[in-house]
Amino acid sequence: MNFSLSELTLDNVGQWPKGIKIGVVVFVALLLIGMGYWLIAKENFEQYNTLKAQEIPLKSDFEIKQFQASNLDAYRNQMVLMAERFGNMLKQLPTQNEMPGLLEDISKTGISSGLAFDLFAPLPEVSHDFYLELPIKVSVVGNYHQFAVFLSRVTLMDRIVTLHDFLIEGVSPDKQNTNPGELLNMKMTAKIYRYRTQ
Repeated sequence: MNFSLSELTLDNVGQWPKGIKIGVVVFVALLLIGMGYWLIAKENFEQYNTLKAQEIPLKSDFEIKQFQASNLDAYRNQMVLMAERFGNMLKQLPTQNEMPGLLEDISKTGISSGLAFDLFAPLPEVSHDFYLELPIKVSVVGNYHQFAVFLSRVTLMDRIVTLHDFLIEGVSPDKQNTNPGELLNMKMTAKIYRYRTQ
């Protein structure tokens, strides 16, 4: 049978040619699949992709937190140990009324090491987060052995003293009363620290 398009109506669907019926069914199926994807599945796929992108950082975060949780006791022990060490270090920082005695100890250490002081000048304190730093300009005259004894004794003090900006020069011949070239002048900055109370 030959049908023209004008003869195809919904009333005679049963009499349509087989090829046209298959074409209409395929078109309606594709239309329903397209509309279903656009209205229902597309949003779910986008949400799936978003969640898939979040999975890697969340897994990584979970693994870090799981590792921390499994090592919680070790972290607590480490915190106790660090607090104890910090407390011991704070004990090495002198209080305000101990500063003059510490300055005197450094000076006596230099003299007992055989050094002659040309300069021992405390500078203004420098404020830091939880401590104050007192720099001292020091200039001493002696030989290498005396310098070494002095520096080693300063490092053995029970307070924290750091030494910076070393400069060692020969002493001019007119100031030397021993063998020429034996005496040297060492200039440096010593820094002592104290705990900041406020």
